[in-house]
Amino acid sequence: MSDALPPLTALRAFEAAARHLSFAQAADELNVTPAALSFQIKSLEEHLGQPLFHRLNRAVALTELGHSLSPGLSDGFDAIRQAWRSARRQLDDKSLTVTAGPAFTAKWLAPRLFTFAQRYPDIELRFIASLRIMDFGRDEIDLAIRFGEGQDEGLHNEPLCSEYITPMMTPALAQDYGTLDALRAAPLLHDDSISFLKPRSDWPRWFDLTGIDREGRSGARFSQADHAIDAALAGGGVVLGRSTLAASALKEGWLVAPFREALKPAASFRIVHQKGAENRPHMSAFLHWIRSEAAEMATITERFRDAALS
Repeated sequence: MSDALPPLTALRAFEAAARHLSFAQAADELNVTPAALSFQIKSLEEHLGQPLFHRLNRAVALTELGHSLSPGLSDGFDAIRQAWRSARRQLDDKSLTVTAGPAFTAKWLAPRLFTFAQRYPDIELRFIASLRIMDFGRDEIDLAIRFGEGQDEGLHNEPLCSEYITPMMTPALAQDYGTLDALRAAPLLHDDSISFLKPRSDWPRWFDLTGIDREGRSGARFSQADHAIDAALAGGGVVLGRSTLAASALKEGWLVAPFREALKPAASFRIVHQKGAENRPHMSAFLHWIRSEAAEMATITERFRDAALS
């Protein structure tokens, strides 16, 4: 049997029909008539000398040969689609798609967006706030900001900023709970979004390391870090807050961090993108901007470095 490939249109027709298990839906996706799609599949079956589908009354089902062919073609066409998207993105110098967690997007990126827009008015930023690890090809993203200890293999990884975790509260609450002794009676807010960190970065550990005799487990709990910070901003209690996410509130004086003692987890934020993407002008501009913003934020948290608890 010859290894010559059949027409690409026939393979594409089969892949769509196998995915939908419907000639009509496949024809609609490919913008052809059902008759034209059926002809393409028939020509492919003639090329192989065996049927690829069982034609039922109102449906189709893959034959054993069809089941064998379908996965490889699906992977192949998916790779082609990703390569095409990647090529198009290389030509796009007007927009940049960035993905980050919802809390980082809301508390770190969004408050700083106006400075980027002022500096680079011709670049359109698109944010995808998600905890899902997105694929650069399939999801059409340019850059990701991820929190954790690891590295993303095959991609460029660059540290963005360290995390310090310390009690934070409004200036009004600080009048009552701004000393270590007074903190024993403070209403506590808990950020459970970082419960995965090892070792723990929670109230019980902070109290243990600072020698304060308090249980530290009572109080409102939040699954999202930004919600815990918002509760603290509203005066609802003292949050064991993350320096990155609360940086703007600390800078503006809406929250204060009275204590130098801070937990410093091994996990931190990092910039992730495809290797070589930094050479694209709009990516280079964004990287220059976010590095300068991170450097400025570091001046807010530098007092925690020498007193970091580990």
